[in-house]
Amino acid sequence: MADALEPDTLWEDFHRVVNMTSAELAAWLRVRDADEQTEPLPEDVGTPTARHVLAILQKRRTDLTGDDVRVMRKVVDTVTAQTDLENEPEAEDTRRRHRLMTLGHDPLKA
Repeated sequence: MADALEPDTLWEDFHRVVNMTSAELAAWLRVRDADEQTEPLPEDVGTPTARHVLAILQKRRTDLTGDDVRVMRKVVDTVTAQTDLENEPEAEDTRRRHRLMTLGHDPLKA
């Protein structure tokens, strides 16, 4: 019975810690990877994990794969370990904020 509830809990936890929309995350990844000379193709922006988070945000819960579940757990664990989701009025430093934003969590977003 607990196994049946686990994907639902993971889905909710993932969408709680990933507080950026797919459009916001895609835009952030494009800006982050662009430089003065070039801008990468949309499918080439961000890290593999960031691209996977973006793909998950565009899926329905019933379409998740085993890899999706693995990435969702990783993101939930990483964001939870690096943040205090109850009291997060501001980011302590820009690099930390940008790392978290690559996973879809903006510490400055309410």
